[in-house]
Amino acid sequence: MTPPVGDVAIQVSGLRKSYGRTEAVRGIDLQVLKGEVFALLGPNGAGKTTTVEVLEGHRDRDAGDVDVLGHDPGRNEIELKRRIGIVLQTTGVEPYLTVEETIRLFGGYYPHPRPLDEILDVTGLTESRRSTVRKLSGGQQRRLDVAVGLAGDPELLFLDEPTTGFDPAARRGAWDMVKNLQSLGKTVFLTTHYMDEAEYLADRVAIIVKGEVVAEGAPSELTHRDATTIKFRLAPGGPELPRGLPEVTRTGDGHVTMETGTPTKTLYELTQWANERGLELEELTVSRPSLEDVFLDLAAPHDGEGGSE
Repeated sequence: MTPPVGDVAIQVSGLRKSYGRTEAVRGIDLQVLKGEVFALLGPNGAGKTTTVEVLEGHRDRDAGDVDVLGHDPGRNEIELKRRIGIVLQTTGVEPYLTVEETIRLFGGYYPHPRPLDEILDVTGLTESRRSTVRKLSGGQQRRLDVAVGLAGDPELLFLDEPTTGFDPAARRGAWDMVKNLQSLGKTVFLTTHYMDEAEYLADRVAIIVKGEVVAEGAPSELTHRDATTIKFRLAPGGPELPRGLPEVTRTGDGHVTMETGTPTKTLYELTQWANERGLELEELTVSRPSLEDVFLDLAAPHDGEGGSE
């Protein structure tokens, strides 16, 4: 079912862009709904940056239709610029201003800036409001980048590689911040190289490889398209496994691996068989493919092929 037009933040159809003889984006289609976190994923040179720059209005397209909040970004309309926020990988701000001075400065460029205290709260910078920019940690500076992007109270926020170079604790803090943005009703268009980040944050993702979208959907949908893996260990020389189980791989030290599309049924049969014989399935694990597994599977055939972002 196609969502109503008013529920769509970004609509892309047949987008193409070339640099000389290199076709960076090859007729992609995308749809981003209002209020969702949407992640665009792809290896280096896949066309991510080109796509995002076209959506932001910073790069002209060669072909295709692009609608962002009801505007064609290629027309360079001031009304669209007032409704979007852009957070680049690095943002140059005056190092001797305080956090709140910086946010007020950028908010002054917009007709209806978001209240300062709300921005500080949602980005986790309330306690650092009077600290100068140069004294902020890397994670705090990244939060300030997002705060600057929110200064004009945008409906749609483009967020480019938000946690590159972060330690695990800082990454988790940044993830909470993105969730806070969604709670405000913001639409977030995210690019990241971290698959766990996309899996945690995004309502839907699109994987672009060599200028083409090769997969799109909720992370749970993409990761459930492959079989679940069951692993355990049995003592060598033990009884044969029951018939009807999926094909298994066994090693000399007793480790057993099987893949199944019906994990509940397979586990029931396996554990019932083991219980009847008094066997312990040591090191038993059940795992589904991660988004990273899906990404690597889709991107691997294109490894080593040149391209342009």
